[in-house]
Amino acid sequence: MQFRVKARLEVRITAADVGKRVSVRSLTGAGDGATTFTDTLGILSSWTDGVLSVTRRTGETVRLAESALVAGKVVPAAPARRRGVPAASVAELAAVAARSWPAPEAERLGGWLLRAGAGWSRRANSAVRLGPGGPERERVVAWYAARGLPARFQLTTGAEGADERLVAALDALGWAADGFTATRVGALAPLADREPDGRVVVGRELTEGWLAANRSALRDPATARRVLTGGPLVLFGEVPAGAGEPPAAVGRCVVDGRWAGFSSIEVDRAHRRRGLATALMAELARAALAEGASAAWLQVTRENAAAGALYDRLGFAEHHHYHYRTAPAG
Repeated sequence: MQFRVKARLEVRITAADVGKRVSVRSLTGAGDGATTFTDTLGILSSWTDGVLSVTRRTGETVRLAESALVAGKVVPAAPARRRGVPAASVAELAAVAARSWPAPEAERLGGWLLRAGAGWSRRANSAVRLGPGGPERERVVAWYAARGLPARFQLTTGAEGADERLVAALDALGWAADGFTATRVGALAPLADREPDGRVVVGRELTEGWLAANRSALRDPATARRVLTGGPLVLFGEVPAGAGEPPAAVGRCVVDGRWAGFSSIEVDRAHRRRGLATALMAELARAALAEGASAAWLQVTRENAAAGALYDRLGFAEHHHYHYRTAPAG
């Protein structure tokens, strides 16, 4: 956002505040007789050679010249979680998410889990933090190169214990960013608090029909089957269509202790606006409750506005964000 102000401003941050959440105002130009500023809110992830990096909650890193600063201050952490939303750390959710989407090949390297799955899905082909310490970047690059894959990190932002400083470091090295995604959490019971919907069939078997209705799985069905059937306890939901046709809608839920993780909720275009996504999640939630789960989580990409609106209505709140950083070619 841009602001036009004439008030006296003050810079109250230094390089010693790296790692803290800050609000920074910087000079971006002048016009119409008034000075123009831009405000940036996020984690001060680096301050080197007269350049600051501020990593926003969503994962974008903004670089600002120290000479352009006109105001800056440390600000409190993001507001407390909404009442009724499950409490969890980034580390807990990252571990649960990793178990719910297990790659065909995985190896621990310090506090990081390296995953490879023939290139099918970024989640199954990226390194994710599961413990303390920075990654051994050269070894990570070599591990992926040995498998004919680009080195890729899945990095969290927007919550305590996230990866903002590593985001800034990789950004400075030219690692490309993509796949901006929000992890959301919510109570499980309210999802199932509706009349049972006979259109939805829930089971533990991944059927050929379910695979055929998942556009991503069609790229590599064999690898997709290995990933999708992995996890502590996996439930598959589908809404049958006509004879010989793929299901009208499909969805997946992984139960892991108190958590039920929803993924791959997909409705065929010809069957939309019939409440099938909500019905799928309700029946999967009912089955997950029977298995002892009480909290729900899911992930939604930034560009999927329709899914985001649905999850808003179902009571899911943003917990943190993540995105991918991929090594430059060559």
